[in-house]
Formats: sequence, structure tokens, C-alpha cells
Amino acid sequence: MTDFVLVHGAWHGAWCWRKMLPSLWAKGHRAFAVTLTGVGEREHLMSSSIRLATHIDDVAAVIETEELARVVLVGHSYAGLLITAVADRYAERMVRLVYVDAIVPHSGESWSSSHDESARQARRAGIARDGVIPHPPASAFGLAGEDAAWVDRRQRPHPGGVYEDVLQFDAARVASLPRTFVDCTSPALPAIEKARQRVRSESGWQVIEIATGHDPMISAPAQLLDILEQAGRSS
Repeated sequence: MTDFVLVHGAWHGAWCWRKMLPSLWAKGHRAFAVTLTGVGEREHLMSSSIRLATHIDDVAAVIETEELARVVLVGHSYAGLLITAVADRYAERMVRLVYVDAIVPHSGESWSSSHDESARQARRAGIARDGVIPHPPASAFGLAGEDAAWVDRRQRPHPGGVYEDVLQFDAARVASLPRTFVDCTSPALPAIEKARQRVRSESGWQVIEIATGHDPMISAPAQLLDILEQAGRSS
């Protein structure tokens, strides 16, 4: 049995793991899907006071309240920042980190660091105007048909206050942990390109490619489930 903590990316919620949770439970694992403050079923808590630290604490609270001691910590997209920070805080409780087409930060970087200057300027302008980052269409994640419609109905604007917050962590401590990067290649999301390059140029990474889009928990749940189970067995 493995303890999994699943953390969604921007605009999503715990709902995005719906195709995977029953299978993890059926196989005898404990699996917890976090919803970050301000999105998903917690959209009513949207506030200008939400910062990167708020979302880090959301994830940490699950580990604390469930008293988890041997965790496979899974972060999708934006949540690469969050699982890095939580792993730094609870390194002794981690057995593996799984970055699902996710940001792979260096200490001193922010979410904005993963984007080019034109994208940063556009997002900053939107945040200054509305206080949030609007969600893209699900088609941007390679989804189509019912899957795209399902995601489009559930996505919510993301709190803008998290965008520029700088993440500081002990890089050596995080690098000492087993780490897997799931590279979703078809279509590959341009915003994740920096992470793709990092995990192939830095030591200590297991890289697994899936020929699907940016939301594999929706478009390729069986393949992602196999990767997570392997992560639990190999740690």
C-alpha cells in the first residue's frame, strides 16, 4: 500500500483526478486529492490575499491531518512549485516526487519564471485588472469532445496573487529525493518546455514520456496510473 497525495494544476481542482482515484483505492492505496484555495469546490474562498504560501499550506495540511509518513507526492503543472516546497518541508516523509507535465523550479524562481516575457506581461496586465488569471480552453491541453467539455465546465480563474511569489527551498534536500517527470508530448504544452529541458540536463531524474496532452489524468488515466504505481513500488 502506498500513500498518494495528488495536487492539481492551475484552474483545476480535486475533480480532475476523478478517473484515477477509484483505481488507486481499489488497488489498496490511500490517495488524497487536494483542492487549492480559490478554485474547484473552494472557489468561494477566492481572495486577493491568496499567495503561493497559501497553496503550499493547503498541500501540507493534508500530510499533517492524515498523518502521512511515506508519501508519493504528485503535482500537475503549476503544482510543481507546490510539491517542491512541501518536499523541502517534509523531506523525511517523502518516498518520491512525481511532476506530471509540471513546472520544475529552481530556488529563487516563481511561476512567472517559467514563461517568456510576452506571456508574463499579458498575465501581469490581467492580474492588475481582474486579480485573477483566466483559464484557457481545455483544447489547449489537447482535450477534445466530452473530455474538453467536462473540463471547460469545471475550470475556474486562478488566484493572481500566486504568480510572482518567489519560491525559496533547499535545493540539495529536494534533489536527494527520488523524482519522476511525466512528459506529455502530444501535444506538448509550450509553457512546460523549460521543465522538459531541465529534467534532461540535470542529474537524478527519471523521465517518462506519454503521447498525450497536458491533462493525462483525464486523457490517459490508465497510463498515468501505471506510472504512479511504479513510483510507489520503486521507492
